[in-house]
Amino acid sequence: MKLKIFAVLAGAAAVIAAGCVQTVSDTNSFTFTPAARDSVAGRYNRSVEQVYTAAKDVMNANGVLLTEYVPHNYTNEVRSLEGRVSNHKVWIRVAEIDPKVTQVDVEARTKMGRVDIDLVHELEKDIALKLAAE
Repeated sequence: MKLKIFAVLAGAAAVIAAGCVQTVSDTNSFTFTPAARDSVAGRYNRSVEQVYTAAKDVMNANGVLLTEYVPHNYTNEVRSLEGRVSNHKVWIRVAEIDPKVTQVDVEARTKMGRVDIDLVHELEKDIALKLAAE
């Protein structure tokens, strides 16, 4: 009986620990690890348009681009992408830091809401390589 009660309490604790987090593109996603590091950022001496085009190309080369959108609640130029790579949800945010510097943030989660930091690093590196090849 005590084992059953413990199992129910452990399950309830797991559900409470899981929850929704805000992604780099200002949308919400389910996760089991809300406190874990879930995104990687890179800064480049390129325009927003160049970095955004490289991010779209990388997303299309590695998976499927689902949504492109422009969040309107920022003063700087910001663009976001959402897609799927290897059955993972991927969010990419491209934001102008100043007129010469652009930051890209990449975030990925599995179907079960777990962070895939290896995929995040790979995609961010692919964007950097795409920009270096231009």
